[in-house]
Amino acid sequence: MRSFLMYLGALAVILGLLQFIPTYEKKDYPTDPKLEVKAPKKVMAIFKRSCYDCHSNKTNWPWYADVAPMSWVVRRDVVEGRKALNFSIWNSYSDTKKKELKKQIYRSVVLAMPLPQYLWLHPEAKLSKEDKKIIQDWASDGKGYIDLEVR
Repeated sequence: MRSFLMYLGALAVILGLLQFIPTYEKKDYPTDPKLEVKAPKKVMAIFKRSCYDCHSNKTNWPWYADVAPMSWVVRRDVVEGRKALNFSIWNSYSDTKKKELKKQIYRSVVLAMPLPQYLWLHPEAKLSKEDKKIIQDWASDGKGYIDLEVR
């Protein structure tokens, strides 16, 4: 029992010291509203609830984004998410890029998004079957399916 308490104390000290390591500045870049994605209200509501924290410049930074080592994970997810797709600059993408991103969105809502680690702390972001259908209809321009072949 005593060694367990020593390990627990050492862990607390290490976690405390980690807080002094500088972390990523939580930055929400100003965005030109003309560049932001335009979609029907239902689609935008889903995007804002389930996607915008990682895929826009309008991240709602949670309290744990200031606590190492979670801050490192949150930062990585946001940086990688914005790099892959940023709804705040959607209209700066070429038509070809938008088409490719829509294919990825179509697949991702079924296979991978939102990320499981995000859903643990944000269960409200979970996509229902109806949410997935709404997003897939938008991504397929109303066809209900999308040609996933790479050309």
